[in-house]
Amino acid sequence: MLVNAQKMLEEAKRNHYAVPHFNINNLEWTRYILEVAEELHTPLILGVSEGAMRYMGGFDVVYGMVTNLMKDLHITTDICLHVDHGSSFEVCKSAIDAGFTSVMIDGSKFSLDENIRITKEVVNYAHAKNVTVEGEIGAIGGEEDGLANELLYAKFDDCIKFYNETKVDLLAPALGSVHGLYKGEPKLDFETMRRLNEALPIPLVLHGGSGIPDELIQKAIAAGISKINVNTELQIAWHDAVIEFVKEHPEKYDPRKVIGSGEEAMKNAIRQKIQLFQQK
Repeated sequence: MLVNAQKMLEEAKRNHYAVPHFNINNLEWTRYILEVAEELHTPLILGVSEGAMRYMGGFDVVYGMVTNLMKDLHITTDICLHVDHGSSFEVCKSAIDAGFTSVMIDGSKFSLDENIRITKEVVNYAHAKNVTVEGEIGAIGGEEDGLANELLYAKFDDCIKFYNETKVDLLAPALGSVHGLYKGEPKLDFETMRRLNEALPIPLVLHGGSGIPDELIQKAIAAGISKINVNTELQIAWHDAVIEFVKEHPEKYDPRKVIGSGEEAMKNAIRQKIQLFQQK
């Protein structure tokens, strides 16, 4: 069933585990993730960046692909369809109007007051349509969709002010994680995570979940993280398996066989992340 993120994330926050957010990039990736979700009876979030949306043809295409796959694959577990790092009110509105059940408005590149203003606009529109909203404070480093950002740690007081004035449903405070591959050891601010988890009634989100050692993931969940975003590790697992297949079978050219050669490696990566995030 396609749902917003509220119930699954409230349960995660209450029971001290994390809901996986996996980015989708095409039909095959969507099917792989849905099939593992059903296999493990795990509610999860399908994230769609603006770049992936454009690659697949638009928000309407993505919504139709996801809902029809869920129907034809007989998916019974709850699935949330979420915009990842929506850059404007207009982008989030387009996704909501297409049927997305959750959106992230990323105003972190603006001043705090402007971030609050834009986020409030999205929240007002989304909540009227039973859509959950994620906001971001600080700046998550690394690179996503070809855009590079410097890491800027979120401040505790800014996060409290941001929530009180926007009433977002979930918050992604930049506390040391980055998009893409890490250069050196991640330096996560677990103390601020704990303080925010105790001070705020909403779930906290960790972006850049790829490449963080398992023990630090578990420590972040214990500190209050309820949603973890993963993309790069799935890309690498799929890529490595496909490269090996092409080397071993240079005569194969059917795109279904080439693309499909990464299926089991990617599904194994998905299973491992789900099991890690939901250890209690």
